[in-house]
Amino acid sequence: MVDSRLAEEGAAIRRRRECLVCGRRFTTFERVEELPLWVVKRSGLREPFDRAKVIAGVKAACKNRPVSEEAMQSLAQRVEEVLRDRGAELTSQQIGVAVLEQLKALDEVAYVRFASVYKGFEDLGDFEREVGLLTKTTAPKRRK
Repeated sequence: MVDSRLAEEGAAIRRRRECLVCGRRFTTFERVEELPLWVVKRSGLREPFDRAKVIAGVKAACKNRPVSEEAMQSLAQRVEEVLRDRGAELTSQQIGVAVLEQLKALDEVAYVRFASVYKGFEDLGDFEREVGLLTKTTAPKRRK
């Protein structure tokens, strides 16, 4: 082994190796084997978690917004990490909420777009309520 270092934000170890016979160098990556995440749909069906679906939803929400592909990929990775901490079986609602939490920090317009589809907005009042929640800066009043 010639060199070893962390890669993929600490999720993998990158190793440079050299063949003792021919002298050629090559790179290997070592990752922790992760258990698959399962999504329990509203219908009750279970299917494997698919990060590509998260990315597709985020791309749709970010269309024509100043959000890079790299930022969307990073958001999807953070969402998956948050979800893995919650367990191996998740509901589609948990995934939607995790995406919304990450989108709020990334782009507020994309957040409202995603929320409109995820929460099933039906009229202008739904948009107004969500924007109000997004822009609310004061702490809620405590009840006695």
